[in-house]
Amino acid sequence: MVLRKWRKTMKKYIHISLILCLVLMISGCVQLQDNYGSIKILPSTGAKVTIQDLIDKWKDYNIYYAGYGVRLPLGVWFDPKDNDTSLVGDLWKPVRDKKTLIEITQWIYPTTQYEPYLTEILGPHGRFYGYLYYSYGMVVLKKIGKNKMYVLDLERPHDEGLGTDMH
Repeated sequence: MVLRKWRKTMKKYIHISLILCLVLMISGCVQLQDNYGSIKILPSTGAKVTIQDLIDKWKDYNIYYAGYGVRLPLGVWFDPKDNDTSLVGDLWKPVRDKKTLIEITQWIYPTTQYEPYLTEILGPHGRFYGYLYYSYGMVVLKKIGKNKMYVLDLERPHDEGLGTDMH
């Protein structure tokens, strides 16, 4: 009789423990999700913002590019100066003039062999951080402060068929 009561009590605690573990795992996933950003591809036609709009208004943005030089870029981000958010990244280089910006955007396709497209950089819960113009690979965005998003270096395509040694 005592053994039966003990087993019943243990089953109860095991069920409660499993439910508690499940709740903790789900809440952990939700917290992780709050630490990462995402990108949203803008349509190539009929979009409210185009790459040409961003180039024309380049002074309104802090602009950085990733890659191996102005003629070997992988992508370029546009961080609006008039909002309270900012984009940061270790391997990104600043773009200081319109002529260089135009050159970078024109060299993305020859560097990657993929057609570039414009995306919005969004933080947790869809908060807008800026724009990214790039053509290849996964983009990792990590929130590192209340208003700051860290952009990891862009993935480069495999060297085969590029005609350029990017090592």
